[in-house]
Amino acid sequence: MNEITIIGGGLAGSEAAWQAAQRGIKVRLYEMRPTTPTGAHLSGDLAELVCSNSLGSNLSDRASGVLKNELRQLNSMLLECAEANALPAGAALAVDREGFAHQVTQKIESHPNIQVIREEQSEIPQTPVIIASGPLTSPALSQSIAQLSGEEHLFFFDAIAPIVHAESINMEIAFRASRYGKGDQDEGDYINCPFTKDEYYAFVNALQNAERIELRSFEEAIHEGVKAGHFFEGCLPIEVIAGRGIDSLAFGPMRPVGLRDPRSGKRPYGVVQLRQDNLAGSLYNLVGFQTNLKFSEQKRVLRLIPGLENAEFERFGQMHRNTFISSPKLLRPTLQHIQRADLFFAGQITGVEGYMGNIASGLLAGINAARLLNGKTLLTLPIETMLGSLCHYITHADLKDFQPMKANFGILPTLPLEKKCGKRERAQLYAERAANRLKIYLDENHD
Repeated sequence: MNEITIIGGGLAGSEAAWQAAQRGIKVRLYEMRPTTPTGAHLSGDLAELVCSNSLGSNLSDRASGVLKNELRQLNSMLLECAEANALPAGAALAVDREGFAHQVTQKIESHPNIQVIREEQSEIPQTPVIIASGPLTSPALSQSIAQLSGEEHLFFFDAIAPIVHAESINMEIAFRASRYGKGDQDEGDYINCPFTKDEYYAFVNALQNAERIELRSFEEAIHEGVKAGHFFEGCLPIEVIAGRGIDSLAFGPMRPVGLRDPRSGKRPYGVVQLRQDNLAGSLYNLVGFQTNLKFSEQKRVLRLIPGLENAEFERFGQMHRNTFISSPKLLRPTLQHIQRADLFFAGQITGVEGYMGNIASGLLAGINAARLLNGKTLLTLPIETMLGSLCHYITHADLKDFQPMKANFGILPTLPLEKKCGKRERAQLYAERAANRLKIYLDENHD
């Protein structure tokens, strides 16, 4: 039987392992946790979600929804597990973290073609391999990848949001609602903490002056030339956003559009939304509130949020190092290395951003690795599809300003429209084109 090694048991690695195993490939899946911790993960489960528990919009006219529909066409195992562990989140797909990771782990470990090995892989094997080690790739494996590619890695620092106990939220101030009334029409799927103008400015001032955790010397020294504070624009800490202008948060993660404070009937000046984080509904995370403040400062400053004055924290926000490779120079759209046909990369290490993007890239890498070993032509998905356009972007982008990219309509080829149409109508046309092109392509390639 054909065999392949997969390094990394996160979202991409788990999906890749499943897709390859389903096609008759014997898989050795290496995951270093829990023997070797990462500093960001909390368990040894496969596919553990480190940051948010939201997998993005489910709406068919949103980029994330388009990608989900493609993954349904492609029989994604992780998307199936996510939907089985879904939580109320309006039009988004949010999951119970533990339930999701437990189910993925159980399915992977019980597959007859998959062997899970709890060891760190420090070198790239010379046999067929998929590297899906993620943004927290160990220093030893990072060095091995650097030696292979001859390219320096690019680094940025990412952050995760705090989680509070639901019972500690003051619901006399906070209120349940989804923006524009979407989601559960009776209560709303989010808890909202509304700010007056004075409360908002006091909060931002406290953020701007709060003490931050210094980046550790070992993080700064992981690779020569790493610059502290090189953040990914799509996941900025709130204190960094606040430093860009007094109203930056009000137009960012704290924008109050589509919400009314039931106490006044008016739109708040700003709002912090909390999303259910576990099936029991006992934990809620602060949406878009990644931070690197000291833990004592987080407790002080975040309790200035109306409704969280007595908040009890299950987890404080943290910073961690994320790594991605120079994919435009190193990878083909099939996710193969340009110099080694049997070496694939998948997940955030390739520059694909977002949970669904990581799952999708793992799915394609797993399918293509299996096709290679089974003597079949590899898939290069049409760029009219969301997954195809993501793979095209990371392998064709200008390295000068290459940053991780999540699913969005801006990377798709433009539509040849005969008449002007609104944003939502145009998005629906993109979605329909993507679904049709993928169906035709899969029919042609018998996959």
